[in-house]
Amino acid sequence: MKKIGIFYGSSTGTTESVANAIANKLGVSASDVHDVAKMTADMVKAYDLLVLGTSTWGDGELQDDWYDGVKLLQACDLKSKEIALFGCGDSESYGDTFCDGIGVLYEELKDTGCTFVGNHVDPSGYSYGSSIAVIDGKFVGLPLDEMNESDKTDSRIDEWIKDLTV
Repeated sequence: MKKIGIFYGSSTGTTESVANAIANKLGVSASDVHDVAKMTADMVKAYDLLVLGTSTWGDGELQDDWYDGVKLLQACDLKSKEIALFGCGDSESYGDTFCDGIGVLYEELKDTGCTFVGNHVDPSGYSYGSSIAVIDGKFVGLPLDEMNESDKTDSRIDEWIKDLTV
């Protein structure tokens, strides 16, 4: 069984809430759900699957705590790690940068030797203008819109975690 650690960056609490919902659905203990601002190399080393969550801010920016988090992850040996990404965005107000934070994390980590999982999310069913998180016609992680489509979050998480637990 994979040891799963969930790391989130959350400024308003939305991404933290989603991280806890994902943990609950995966059966991950609360002690394995971490604020990325407190992430250490030893914590990263302890897990087989890293589930990383960010919100998107401004013109497609990462949540602030992720800038140091990305540097820390890039300094770690991720060759034996699986990484799954999820993010929160607002498809109505920021449809042209919807969940870009997922795409930023992907771009920053794609050359670390890690293996991405949960990275083939079909964009049909989402309403947005554009997103750098869509590569080769699929989202590279799970995009969620708690502002406008919170009624779809549970089913989207359920579908996504099927790809994480294979």
